[in-house]
Amino acid sequence: MADDLNQEELTGRILRIIAETQRKEPAQVTIDNSFEELGIDSMDGVNIVFALENEFDINVPDEEVKNIRSVRDMVEGVRTLIQQRNLKTDAPSDPAPAAS
Repeated sequence: MADDLNQEELTGRILRIIAETQRKEPAQVTIDNSFEELGIDSMDGVNIVFALENEFDINVPDEEVKNIRSVRDMVEGVRTLIQQRNLKTDAPSDPAPAAS
């Protein structure tokens, strides 16, 4: 599951998803590529975000999507969202205090 991924595994899965959604050879997509270099426009970016949301069970806020300009931005954003999700699911759910 995504929770157990190290940075290298996470990056590899994101690179694979970008390559698949863009119909590119995986070797063509590296963490150092900008979306411009890969020919990724805003609609392509939306498709990639949908694929990543499904793959990692995360929700990328619309305002964050606008700030993603490179593969590295995407990897860092996904890592942050996974960490935030894990913090929420790992937090103990305290029952509401009984009214007195």
